[in-house]
Amino acid sequence: MKKQSGPSVFAIPNFRLLFGGSAISAIGDQFTLVALPWLVLKLTGDPAALGLVLAAMALPRAVFMLIGGAVVDRMSPRRVLLVARAVNALLVTLLAALVLVGAIQLWMIYVIALGIGLSTAFTYPAGSAILPQLVQPQQLQPANALFMGMRQLSMIVGPLIAGLVISAGAHGDHGRILADATGLGLAFGIDAASFLFSLGSLLLIRIHSDQHPTPVVGGVLANVASGIRTLWADLPLRAFILYAALVSVFVGGPIQVGLPVLANTRLDLGAASLGILMTANGAGMLLGSALSGFATRWVSGRLGLLVLMIDSVVGLALASLALVHSTVGGAVLLAATGALGGIAQIAIFSWIQSRVAPAMMGRTMSVLMFTFMGLGPLSAAVAGSLLKVISLPELFVGAGVLLSTIALTCMGSPALRSIGAAPVQPAPAG
Repeated sequence: MKKQSGPSVFAIPNFRLLFGGSAISAIGDQFTLVALPWLVLKLTGDPAALGLVLAAMALPRAVFMLIGGAVVDRMSPRRVLLVARAVNALLVTLLAALVLVGAIQLWMIYVIALGIGLSTAFTYPAGSAILPQLVQPQQLQPANALFMGMRQLSMIVGPLIAGLVISAGAHGDHGRILADATGLGLAFGIDAASFLFSLGSLLLIRIHSDQHPTPVVGGVLANVASGIRTLWADLPLRAFILYAALVSVFVGGPIQVGLPVLANTRLDLGAASLGILMTANGAGMLLGSALSGFATRWVSGRLGLLVLMIDSVVGLALASLALVHSTVGGAVLLAATGALGGIAQIAIFSWIQSRVAPAMMGRTMSVLMFTFMGLGPLSAAVAGSLLKVISLPELFVGAGVLLSTIALTCMGSPALRSIGAAPVQPAPAG
C-alpha cells in the first residue's frame, strides 16, 4: 500500500467541521444506546418488550433505508443529514423530558423508536456519502480511518460514562415508579445536547452537491432499482452483502437483546456493567482498526478469507458469553471480539468505497447498512421472544455456533474468497 503524500485531511476546513461535530455527537449517541434498552427493561422487566422496541426502530429504518440512499444520490447529502439529525435531536429531547417528569409509558417509547428509525434511514447513507465530497480520492482511506477510529473512541468513552450517569442518578430515585429515572433522563439529555454540535457544523459546511445536485433521472424507486441492479451485477460485492445479511439475521438480534439482559440479570454493577461491556467492545474495535492495515497487507489480497476466518473465531467467543457471570469476564470476551471485528470492518469498508462509483455511493451504502441496521434489530424481536422459552446461555451458544457455522460454510464460496484479490474499476452508475 502506497503511503499517502500531500497535506493532512485536517487541513481541509470542511473536514474539520464534520469531524468535530460528528465526534461529539457520536459520544452522545452512546448514551442513548445504553439508556434505551435499560429504560425498557426497568419499565417492563421483559426482554420481549426490548426486542419489540428494537424492532420498532428497525422497521422504518429497513423500509426506508434504500429510499434514503436514493434521495442522498439525488440531493445534497449535507442537507439530508442536517434534516435527519435535527429530527433525531427533537425525538431524543422529547424522550429525556418524558423520563425526567415521570410521564414515560411503553407506547410512547414505541412511537419515538419508530421516529428515530425513520430519521436514521436517511442519516446513515447521507453520512457515508458526504465524505467523498470533502476530501480528494487519495485521502479517502486516511479520512475513513480517522472517522472509524473516532467512532471506536466514542464507544470507549460514551458507554462507560453513560453507565455511571445512569447508576449515579439512581441514588435519588427512591420512591419513584421507574427505577433509575433521573440517570436515564440525564443520559438522554446529554445525547440531545450533543446533537447541537453536529447540527452547527453541518450548517457551516458547504459541498459541491449543494450547488450542483446530481441531475434527476427517473423516480426515487427507479433509482433504488438501478442501484440494486448495479450492486447485484458485481459478484464479490453481491456475495458479501448476502453473507452480511445472513449473519445479521441469525446473530445480530440475539446479541442486541442478550447483552442488556446479561447485565441486568447476571452481572453485579447493573447499568454500569452494560456500559463497561460496550466500552470494552469499543476499545477492542479501536485496536482492531489500528491493526487493520497490517492485517490486510499480511493476507496479501485474501481479504474475504480473512473476514470469514475472523467470524468463525468470533462465533466461538460469543458462545462463551454463556459462561460469563462477572463484568470483567464479559469485558475480556467483548474486547477480543471487538478487536477482530475492527480488523475486518475498516478493511471491508475501504474495499467497498474504492470499488463503487461516487454516483452510486449513497445507494450502495444504504444496502450495506440495511443488512446490519435494518435486519439485525428485526431479528432482535424474535430473540426477545425466544428468551421466554430458552435460557440466556442457550441464546448465546446458538448465536455463536451459528456464526461460526455460517462463516466456515461460506469459505467454500469463490466469490467471497476473492474479495480483495485484485483492484478493479468502480462499477458504472446505473
